[in-house]
Amino acid sequence: MSILRVLLAAFTAIILCVFAPSAARAQSAENVAVVVNDRSEDSRRIGEHYARTRGLPPSNVLRIQAPTEESIQRAEYIADIERPLLQAIRRAGLQDRLLYLVLTKGIPIRILGTPGTAGTTSSVDSELTLLYRRLVGTPIPVEGRIENPYYLGTRTLDVAKPFSHREHDIYLVTRLDAFTADQAIALIDRAQMPSREGRIVLDQRGTPGSGEQWMAQAASRLSELGHGSRVLLEQTAEPARNEKAVLGYYSWGASDPQNHVRGIGMGFVPGAIAANLASFDARTFRQPPDTWRPTASADKATWFEGSADALIGDLIRDGVTGVSGQVGEAYTFGAVRPEILFPAYMAGFNLAEAFYLSTPALSWQTVVIGDPLCAPFGRKPLSVGELEEPADESTGYPGLFARRRLAVLLASNRDVPEAAVRSLTRSQALLDRDDRAGARTALQEVVKLAPQAIGPLITLAQLEENLGEFDSAMARYRLVLDVQPNHVIALNNLAYALAVRRNSPAEALPYARRAAAAAPLNGGILDTLAWVLHLLGDNELSGKLLVEAIRLEPREPEIRLHAALVFMALNNAARAERELAEALRLDPGLAKRDDVQRLRVQLRR
Repeated sequence: MSILRVLLAAFTAIILCVFAPSAARAQSAENVAVVVNDRSEDSRRIGEHYARTRGLPPSNVLRIQAPTEESIQRAEYIADIERPLLQAIRRAGLQDRLLYLVLTKGIPIRILGTPGTAGTTSSVDSELTLLYRRLVGTPIPVEGRIENPYYLGTRTLDVAKPFSHREHDIYLVTRLDAFTADQAIALIDRAQMPSREGRIVLDQRGTPGSGEQWMAQAASRLSELGHGSRVLLEQTAEPARNEKAVLGYYSWGASDPQNHVRGIGMGFVPGAIAANLASFDARTFRQPPDTWRPTASADKATWFEGSADALIGDLIRDGVTGVSGQVGEAYTFGAVRPEILFPAYMAGFNLAEAFYLSTPALSWQTVVIGDPLCAPFGRKPLSVGELEEPADESTGYPGLFARRRLAVLLASNRDVPEAAVRSLTRSQALLDRDDRAGARTALQEVVKLAPQAIGPLITLAQLEENLGEFDSAMARYRLVLDVQPNHVIALNNLAYALAVRRNSPAEALPYARRAAAAAPLNGGILDTLAWVLHLLGDNELSGKLLVEAIRLEPREPEIRLHAALVFMALNNAARAERELAEALRLDPGLAKRDDVQRLRVQLRR
């Protein structure tokens, strides 16, 4: 297949409902986007309730089509969650305006990967905090954790600032989740009128350790803020129980023998927040049987969903408005720090700010549950001018984002004139808005200013191919190959264009073979070679290549459709029918194509 569709997907395959952004008010609904998984009834119900309750503009309701399982592979995360959200933010020009992303029940919570401190497993939520950096183009390692630039650490609270993109190139991500949709909706409603009253309960377990020190520091700092009378620091092995009005709660979870219970008897007030010094307490939002109890037992027969530890779902059910948890082993360095969390919240930072000021690591295990705008002690919000800068005229991007994006592109294109880099950036902004003619003009300017730059030439060729200007596109691919004879994308796309657009598969074959030799593990490139061979009548070899292409890229509908057509040509109708069904499942829009309709007629005979 043409790599055109792969590389331009971010600009042309917009599957989300987005609209032009409205005029912004500072740190309000305009700064929040809620993410709705349309495959989940719970997600739709919760997301739509939140959007109505907070008055989110239509541009800030982002709809995706993602799996509803709690754990997914990274490839699924990228294809079904990250990439569609990147597209939606670009399309609506929300890069700088958005501060908070709010996920909903029915969106996966965990990206599966390798274990350990350098592992690739992480929460979906924590990974999505880095979307801003991905929009900018900043390289991000997959392994291990990323330091949270907003984390307060050992600095004093007076240096903490309300979150904005002036200083921080991340998003703050929270989630509206619980055992049931009704409980998640109740959590939303509690956040609308949070109480300033209530105690902060810090439940030590009476043994040495860093967690005990953090809780003691939390009590000390709250006292310094004038809240000493509102702090209950339980320093013995006895559990803290049955407080009637609780605004904050922190404990050891089930690693405290006194916490092997589902309910701790706290009377949480609206706006109350909580956290445990525990791993795995956000491992699931499936409701356990009534007979299950958390423990610290190694006996797997007593576990629920992979661990014996407590679940933050029980705290949500019991009335908290915000809570953090860990989807996997977070280690001590990943713990949410109570000595920052509660003082920040009571000093006027909103729920999202308080939790992220106290969260050391991103691309890690943490999830934060709650409405990010919940702020019982809210301070004067930042003005729009403090949050954003006017759009950059030379690029068409929001001002703060444009500066960061240009810096990345200039650093990676040091031999290219700055004017060319600015035109390249403008072409991307125009593609984001689906202005392909404008983008083509900008790219032509780039190619004029920097004729030696291969990347813009390839992008221009792809765009012209997308616009149906195949002769011009093929001429540009040939120019690329004059400079770089083994450029895989140019080889592949020229082969596909020759075979499909110009009905010259024999001429295309050498290019397709060279591309496949250079990239034998790329399913899309193998698909091009397979399709050229099919057009030349060699269906046996074509079928073998398509089987390998499917193994490499099982979620690519065009490869599945090509396989269906080739297997039909091989008189393997059963395999053809299976591949066609999978292609249509992945992309229902294929049903309108003439070749699909002809294949269906053949299969019915």
